[in-house]
Amino acid sequence: MSAPLTVRKSRVESTVALRVRKVVKSYPGVKALRSVNFELATGEVHGLVGANGAGKSTLIKMLSGADTPDSGEIEVHGAPMNFDNPRAQRANGIAAIYQELTIIPQMTALSNAFLGAPKSRLGLTDRSAMEAAFREVARGLGVAIPPWVKAGTLSVANQQMLEIMRAILADHDVIIMDEPTAPLGPFERARLYELIGRLKASGASIIFISHDLDEVLSLCDRVSVMREGQLIATRRAADSSKDGLVELMLGDVKISHGDKRTARASAGVLQVDGLRVSGRVEGVSFTLGRGEILGIAGLVGAGRTEVLRALAGAEPTSSGVMALDGVPCAWPRSIRDSIARGIVLAPEDRKHQGLVLSRPGVANFVMADLRSVAWGPLMRRGYQRSVASALARRLGFNPARLDIAAVNLSGGNQQKIVLGKWLHRSPRALLLDEPTRGIDLGAKQEIYQTIRALSDQGMSVILVSSDLEEVVENADRVLVMARGRQVGLLGAQQASVETILKIIFDVERRPAPKEAAA
Repeated sequence: MSAPLTVRKSRVESTVALRVRKVVKSYPGVKALRSVNFELATGEVHGLVGANGAGKSTLIKMLSGADTPDSGEIEVHGAPMNFDNPRAQRANGIAAIYQELTIIPQMTALSNAFLGAPKSRLGLTDRSAMEAAFREVARGLGVAIPPWVKAGTLSVANQQMLEIMRAILADHDVIIMDEPTAPLGPFERARLYELIGRLKASGASIIFISHDLDEVLSLCDRVSVMREGQLIATRRAADSSKDGLVELMLGDVKISHGDKRTARASAGVLQVDGLRVSGRVEGVSFTLGRGEILGIAGLVGAGRTEVLRALAGAEPTSSGVMALDGVPCAWPRSIRDSIARGIVLAPEDRKHQGLVLSRPGVANFVMADLRSVAWGPLMRRGYQRSVASALARRLGFNPARLDIAAVNLSGGNQQKIVLGKWLHRSPRALLLDEPTRGIDLGAKQEIYQTIRALSDQGMSVILVSSDLEEVVENADRVLVMARGRQVGLLGAQQASVETILKIIFDVERRPAPKEAAA
């Protein structure tokens, strides 16, 4: 049974947890917020939606105290927010769980969960009390995260759950969740939905940001829509529809949905037999056809990312038999090996593994193939910009933003750069791990249109996504994984979300194999 959740009582009794009045924020060349007015009621789950660049992330930075408005007012439980005192910010009781994780990889899960707010007794850190509280909240969330494990060794999904645990353990009564379900599978999402309901029942107020409009409408009491730095409308979720929200979010931009892929016979480009990653993946075999999109489906922890990393040469303990165009070759032992063979990976964690955040978009776009834009030791700046601009237009990235540091770009634009930097190399096999994580509907459409176009031009793609509908709609075939093993291989006509989940759940109900349990 889930542990009970409680939140602290507000310092000031108020029916409004947060109130924003005429807040304005500008950055060089960009007016991020334009006189925004917003209210979060006490005990409310309030959805905040909008396309990438609409101003959502800027607004939550203001609310969490991470940045300061140029003008306007923000009140917390009726009291003005003090932007000059970080301690006062913490006392406001606002926690922000950002789309880009803030976990410190070298620290333990326990230390991350109590970061900045350790429990103490007689002036000394009380580790036993911290561990007891940690385990209680973990039970309530239904997650198995050992308190003393290094946070950097956890999956992205468990790191996300650790961020949520930090907010609960700090006893905050206003929680901002920015794309909290993006890295989660169906089980983890269900647990988070239950948690949000329990937090609301206990008196917490939640701002819920997500590009999944179905979950916004099902979880939230009200929904506010942002576009181009303005808050366009606030509606009751019960009176809203997905199509209506899309219309408000995108204005005149229309979204068209592609038809489901149909499988095409083609010669094998990449043959893999007996792929193994010690202790995590066993017995994965497949042939990837020329121009084929092969989806890999499974729950969090099934081994999908490990398969991609093994093919990309990023898993030192991996092994197997590989052939390219029918010619046997040694198993890749480094990322450099795989790149030389034309096998490249766009990783799930774009922030730490896919980009140089301090560098501008123009540099990141050509980062994977610097020789092509250099003349000996000298960079050909004009040609570099020409190449980056062409890649940007191909992916729906505004070339005018090429000089902005990657850290200051929206998640969608960051992901476009991660994909674009490999397109310049025209790889033989493109491995995509969660390519649309945290991306709005318009950007998703642009990326999948690009993936389909690359496939039509003969590039082979392996696609991993926690959104099973995306896998089914865009893959020619679907390889199903559970418990680190391949448990099915479905053609496009046989693949459906229901079929995939049935295969997975049938495996999950059986006792774990001895090797996997070890």
